[in-house]
Amino acid sequence: MADNQNAAIGHNSVAGDQLKSFVERIERLQEEKQTIADDIKDVFGEAKGMGFDRKVLTEMLRLRKMDEVKRQEWEHLRDTYGHALGIFG
Repeated sequence: MADNQNAAIGHNSVAGDQLKSFVERIERLQEEKQTIADDIKDVFGEAKGMGFDRKVLTEMLRLRKMDEVKRQEWEHLRDTYGHALGIFG
């Protein structure tokens, strides 16, 4: 069946053109994604150079994405667990 689909795409220039277009768009987006990932890495490097801790920054980014209720629930659980383990006194 896959051979029939491949043959159909090969003989149908419209489907072949669409496929090529999808692949090229995905490739461009992957390049952009890598460029953005490199930029983020650079910003983390700048922050580290200024004395900021990457792990803490990452945690702050994660917390900022949470809605207020979820963040409060997480903080309550963290504090509860921390106290139970003697981490917070």
